[in-house]
Amino acid sequence: MEIIRSLSIFVLAGLCEIGGGYLIWLWVKEDKPIWYGLVGALILVTYGIVATWQSANFGRVYATYGGIFIVMALLWAWNVDNFKPDRYDVIGATIALIGVCIIIYAPRSA
Repeated sequence: MEIIRSLSIFVLAGLCEIGGGYLIWLWVKEDKPIWYGLVGALILVTYGIVATWQSANFGRVYATYGGIFIVMALLWAWNVDNFKPDRYDVIGATIALIGVCIIIYAPRSA
């Protein structure tokens, strides 16, 4: 159950970071109104708070989040920006995801 909770927090954090960053991207690069940037900034602040809900230490949480972010960024781009990941994107994301699951969920002695 703890793994499901942790993964849910990582996904929520990813949605906040990617969504907030995307709104800022649209504001700066696509000439959207400034409120896109302001809402994006607020969502990015929310991401910073959500990440603290993890029970592991900062280093492991952010290392793990990096790999999960890779997967989520590719999924976001595929669904929102019509970017089609190729097999190397999928292979790289899979390797990253396996690596970060080992980092965060491997059993450790106290």
